[in-house]
Amino acid sequence: MSDLQLHVSTPQGDAGELSHEQSQYLFGYGPATAAAAVSLTMPVRKAQYSYDQLHPVFQMNLPEGFLLEELQNRLAKIVTLEPMMLLALSGGQSPIGRLQVQSDFINPLARQSVPGERLSEILAWDGTENLFDELVNKYIWRTGISGVQPKVLVPQVMESSQSKATVVTPELIVKSGRDDYPGLAANEFLCMSIAKEAGMPVPDFYLSKNKELFVMQRFDRSTTGVPIGFEDMAALAGFSAREKYKTSYTHVAKLIAAFASATYVSPSLQALFDMVALSCLVGNGDAHLKNFGMLYTDPTSTDCRLAPAFDIVNTTAYIPEDVLALDLCGFKSFFAARQGLLEFAKVCQVADPYDRLQQLILTAEFVIEREAEVTEAIPQVVAAIKHCTDMMKEIFFD
Repeated sequence: MSDLQLHVSTPQGDAGELSHEQSQYLFGYGPATAAAAVSLTMPVRKAQYSYDQLHPVFQMNLPEGFLLEELQNRLAKIVTLEPMMLLALSGGQSPIGRLQVQSDFINPLARQSVPGERLSEILAWDGTENLFDELVNKYIWRTGISGVQPKVLVPQVMESSQSKATVVTPELIVKSGRDDYPGLAANEFLCMSIAKEAGMPVPDFYLSKNKELFVMQRFDRSTTGVPIGFEDMAALAGFSAREKYKTSYTHVAKLIAAFASATYVSPSLQALFDMVALSCLVGNGDAHLKNFGMLYTDPTSTDCRLAPAFDIVNTTAYIPEDVLALDLCGFKSFFAARQGLLEFAKVCQVADPYDRLQQLILTAEFVIEREAEVTEAIPQVVAAIKHCTDMMKEIFFD
């Protein structure tokens, strides 16, 4: 589909046209788009941006894993799901971030209005029906979200008990588990609860009654529903999604220093240290480049800052010999990362890392005790987390 041309727009106005010609992906701004830059790394200019693969900011939300397989099952006989086609499908239905991508070629099914779901009904699911499959079938065209875990973007409708004046987040990210990762939804709920209790910025999140669905309210929308810019660190580093395990947490810190607005640099670096330290404490080997990102109104605004923590899970329950996703000042092992964390604290300008690490460990222990109903459902995950926190206590404080 080399002749497929996509129109790109933002809440600030039209941006330009994206095309694929002679093995090159080309993006050119329109003549009146001074306030509609598409990326922190692509300021408005007359010359086109030419890449030999899809530009990182457009590649960022392409469906992977479960969603990609579901799309292939439905469309493989009709169209070739190359990057431009995937972007056309995913970019017009509330993708993560502020970019909207439209094409006259796309089937009207991808643009149809959808009814939305009540959060309370999703959380009340008792497992007697396969609710997640139902949601996927209903909202498969809303695929503007990356990640290999089974997930789907679901429009949220107002609860009947809420007044019309109540401002609600218009979209939910609903995640299911995988057979090879039992208890994944409860795992994420527990780890995210530790982050929240520790005072880390996190989106609102929930666990279904049967502990099979993790639900998160998306954080890239304002209280009035206006899309907020989001770019993950792979995109900002100029990497493809396949390179998400490349480079280091120090590189992430440098990207924050380069792109965050002046007043947000220090708090964003402090938050980054918390996220990396918590990943060490709970055994999260999947804190890769796509699980960190920057939020902003538009690339010319002065509110660019690190996005809230998300996608925090324990991975050592499933992969006992797992290691950190990125290099931590020369270290990859969770339990050899003492010096790495102390060096990283300097990078992030954290004055007293020992105090913060102790707070995080105590918080993890407190949340595990508090969430007894959840922990009883995932004993193997809890054992893996406790193993990590105990090792970190021994490394830092014994």
